[in-house]
Amino acid sequence: MLNLEDAKLEKHSVTIAGHRTSISLEKGFWRHLRVIAEADGLSINELVRQIDEARAGSLSGALRVLVLQHLESKAGA
Repeated sequence: MLNLEDAKLEKHSVTIAGHRTSISLEKGFWRHLRVIAEADGLSINELVRQIDEARAGSLSGALRVLVLQHLESKAGA
């Protein structure tokens, strides 16, 4: 069943290239980003920085795609 709490937007401040910025993502995406960062031995800031460097589109979209790809890879394993 859909957890509507996970659909609520949360704004988090992160540091990228030495400056603070805010990113708004749904609560569920933040939860999975923390899991991904922890599994890779990274902080959220470092994970976001790496995605920021590699992205072509919006940062929030790139973070959502990262979570989707991570979940798809786990489902296929």
